[in-house]
Amino acid sequence: MDERIARVAQAIKQAERILLITGAGLSADSGLPTYRGVGGLYNGHTAEGLPIEAALSGPMLQRDPALCWKYLAELGRACLGAQANAGHYAIAELQRRKPQCWLLTQNIDGYHRAAGSPMDRVIEIHGELAPLYCQSCGAVDAELASHLERPLPPLCKQCAGVLRPPVVLFEEMLPEQAISTLYDEVRKGFEVVISIGTSASFPYIVEPLLRTRQAGGFTVEINPQRTDLSGRVSVHLQGRALDVLPELLSHI
Repeated sequence: MDERIARVAQAIKQAERILLITGAGLSADSGLPTYRGVGGLYNGHTAEGLPIEAALSGPMLQRDPALCWKYLAELGRACLGAQANAGHYAIAELQRRKPQCWLLTQNIDGYHRAAGSPMDRVIEIHGELAPLYCQSCGAVDAELASHLERPLPPLCKQCAGVLRPPVVLFEEMLPEQAISTLYDEVRKGFEVVISIGTSASFPYIVEPLLRTRQAGGFTVEINPQRTDLSGRVSVHLQGRALDVLPELLSHI
């Protein structure tokens, strides 16, 4: 067995408080395009000549909901066309075995929920793509799939207002509750923090890793490529989460 896998498995085995951080790379193994990198949805510009960040922004949803929804629908179809993979199931199983194992995810696809992660210990920092809700009257609409087959933007059955997903678009604030929960848990301290499939440029991802390392904890990165974080963690496991996580689990 790879000596690094053994080290990480041992650290997880001994730890009670664990934080797992997941990014687009985990869902890429389900066939979902990552936001950046090869096949990325966010590389370059849209057909209208806009940066994708402008098309998928809060202001654009208000100004031109049809255009924003054109790209939200691409994300929606991709998410609905794929499903949770062995990496998501391994995380859910680890959370079952470790009652103080928390999960912070950047992903909006809902696969952690589908794989059975306990949602009271999941922090969805960017929200989810469903269920939709009306921006005018607040009515909830669970029919994302059927809306994607009709003209966009989807409209509320009750008041004809524009529907939107509970997701954080560009230029929008992160959800206060999610940030508050994350920092409450970070203040309590983690013995092990594992970054999985994320390029980790945001402070709320880098901070828990660095704080834990500085406090003498054990930090890990699982990623097929090296990132800015690779040299700053205790162990870098090079590979796909789909392969690495089930192998880790088999040694715990």
